[in-house]
Amino acid sequence: MSIARETSRFGLLTVNDEDILTFPRGIPGFETHREWVLAGEDDSPIKWLQSLADGDVALPVADPRIIRADYNARISEGDLAHLKAEETEDLALLLVLSIPPSAAWDMTANLRAPLVINHKKRIGAQVIASNEEYEVRAFVLGEGMRKSMGRKAAAEATPPAAAGA
Repeated sequence: MSIARETSRFGLLTVNDEDILTFPRGIPGFETHREWVLAGEDDSPIKWLQSLADGDVALPVADPRIIRADYNARISEGDLAHLKAEETEDLALLLVLSIPPSAAWDMTANLRAPLVINHKKRIGAQVIASNEEYEVRAFVLGEGMRKSMGRKAAAEATPPAAAGA
């Protein structure tokens, strides 16, 4: 069975029941949003966790390995128990991104609080990793790339000098 939801980012989004991810405790800041779906371009490394409760709420997310190849969140057994996973292979991790509207190159990832999803049972939770070295706002792009993109955006925003002035 499928449902259709109007969203501000994707327009009318048709979702199959088997694609719905349930977050029984919600997500911090969105506790009343229990049903979500992953949406976005198939070839894009950034996906959107779209709330089915509110078409205006979508969180950008990414696989942690594209941000930090050695990412290895340590998650408590209590948090894992809520996900009802029989095998660690049943679990997938996503990081929530923060993308500044006027400076996308300064996007950050929350390494400290990944979303953990039991993809077999379609249950998810945002948890706090015990890795104290993981930042809440880790830059996704390197400093050189961020500066280069910022300079390019600034140059494109500056109007060309008037001819003959």
